Amino acid sequence: MNFEKKWRNSPLARIYVEEEAKGYPLTEEILARFPGSAVVPIRAYKELFSRKRQNFRLQKKAPQLILAVKKEGFLSPGAKVCERFGHKHFYYGSSVLNCLFDCAYCYLQGVYDSANLVVFVNVEDAFREVSAFLSHDPLYLCISYDTDLLALNGLTGLAERWYDYAQEEPDLTVELRTKSANLGFLRKKNENKAFVLAWTLSPADVIGEYEKGTPPLEKRIAAMREAIDLGYTVRLCLDPLLRIPDFESQYEKLIDRFFSEINGREILDVSVGAFRISAEYLKRLRKNRPACALTLYPFQLRDGVYSYPPEKSAAMLCFVREKLIRYVRESQIYMSDF
Repeated sequence: MNFEKKWRNSPLARIYVEEEAKGYPLTEEILARFPGSAVVPIRAYKELFSRKRQNFRLQKKAPQLILAVKKEGFLSPGAKVCERFGHKHFYYGSSVLNCLFDCAYCYLQGVYDSANLVVFVNVEDAFREVSAFLSHDPLYLCISYDTDLLALNGLTGLAERWYDYAQEEPDLTVELRTKSANLGFLRKKNENKAFVLAWTLSPADVIGEYEKGTPPLEKRIAAMREAIDLGYTVRLCLDPLLRIPDFESQYEKLIDRFFSEINGREILDVSVGAFRISAEYLKRLRKNRPACALTLYPFQLRDGVYSYPPEKSAAMLCFVREKLIRYVRESQIYMSDF
C-alpha cells in the first residue's frame, strides 16, 4: 500500500494537543479525521518534541501527531545555501515540523531530536504575518522545506489553505517543494501561476534505497505531467545531487527519462545543487544514520557547511548542466554555487 495512503487511512493511537491549540478550526478538523484516537493534552509542544534522549529512528517507524500553536514568527530568512531564484525577499514559512517520508539523507534528522510531526494550527496568524510583509514588499515564500505539505494535505489541509490564501495576494510567490504524487485538491482549483509546484527527483535507484515511503520516479513524473496539463507552474529540482556509484549514468538516465515525458519549455526552470548540510546537523544525522553510505562520505567543511570537495561538486554540477542544456535554455537552469 502507498505509504501516504496508509498514513491517511490509519487512525493514530494518540494525538497530543497543546492546551492553547484547543478550539482552533484546524485542530477540530484534524481530530475529526481520527475519531478513534486518544486526545492527550499537553502544556507546550516543546516539552514533548524537544526533550532529550529521544530515539529518532524508533519514532520514525510510527510518528505521532502533535497539534500546537506557533508563538514565534512564521517567516524566517532563507538559508544562504538555498536558491532564491532571483527574488530579493526570500523567506521560509513552516506550518509543520518534520516530514511524512523517511529519506536517509534528509537534513531534518539533524535538526530535531524527535521524528514526531508538529502541526501548527494557527495558520491564520501566518497569513496575517505574510500580509503585513506584503504591505511594503513582494515576497518569495517557501512553505514546504521543513516537511512535505502536499504529502500531508490529506491529514492537515494546509497545502490547500496556503494555495487559497496565495490566490488573494498578487505580490506573493509561493514555492511548495514536494516528492509527493498526491495532486488531490489541485485538480479542483483555478490555476495560480505564482504558486510554484517544485518536485524533487532522484535516480530510481536512489529512491528505492534511500527515499523510504516516497512515490517512485514514474509516479512523480506523472504527477508533474498532470500538473502542467492542469495549467500549474512546475519546477524540476535535482537537489541534492548525491555522489552515488555510476553517478553519471544514473543522472543521465534520470534527465533523459524526465524529458521524454515533459518538454523543457513546459517547466518554469530547473534547480540543481550538490548535497550540503550544516556541520551541526550532519553530526546529529550521522548519529541517527550510522550506517548510511551517503552521509558517511568524507565531506569538506566550508563556512560552517559540509559538502563534497569543491572540485567534485563542480564536476557533478557541470555534468548535470551539460545534460540539461540539451532540453532547456541555459537561463532556465539555477545552480547552487556553494
